[in-house]
Amino acid sequence: MQEIENKVIAITGAGGGIGAATALLLAERGAKVVLDVTRQQDMADLVTLARECYGKLDVLVSNAGVGPISPLDDLRVTEWELMIDVNLKGVLYGIAAALPVFREQGFGQFVNTASTAAYTTVPNQAVYSGTKYAVRAISEGLRKEAGENLRVTIVSPGFVRTSFVEAVDNPEVRAQLIEARDKFAVEPEAIARAIAFAIEQPDDVDVNELIVRPTAQA
Repeated sequence: MQEIENKVIAITGAGGGIGAATALLLAERGAKVVLDVTRQQDMADLVTLARECYGKLDVLVSNAGVGPISPLDDLRVTEWELMIDVNLKGVLYGIAAALPVFREQGFGQFVNTASTAAYTTVPNQAVYSGTKYAVRAISEGLRKEAGENLRVTIVSPGFVRTSFVEAVDNPEVRAQLIEARDKFAVEPEAIARAIAFAIEQPDDVDVNELIVRPTAQA
């Protein structure tokens, strides 16, 4: 817990679900938490705000994500673009905003939220899964370029009990997801604890990948 106290941590997608749970947990453990959203200028402003208020940025948690999944046959191109913009570009915008700051400081940690969909693809999730595979690949590439002073963590949640699935427009898919969520999904706090675990490690320990899923999830 001492490793979290007084750290300045910026979190995207903190309006609810995993992001909100993470913000509350880290604040309880003494972090100074700054929250915002995912447009490129917003990301730059978020990093600037953190530094202006607290003089540094220790961690950027790129958590914002959307998942309006559907069969490819539905041809929901606008929703495909939204997933690319938020899930993938949001992480890239975070890197663009924070990496120069971390380099200048000589320390910093990226925590990028991927998904179990970054490891396996199932029907109806092709595009969503593709964005999460990309987040995982970019995060691993960033880790290998980061050097000895920067840390990079990928946290991949399984099914989490949030309103995430209610944004799915395909009624059949939405009904299946809501039924599964209500049956076995874990609470957002489980993912928040995983994120806190990665952040609270000593500076010479880099937790690279964490997969947290319901015990009942295949």
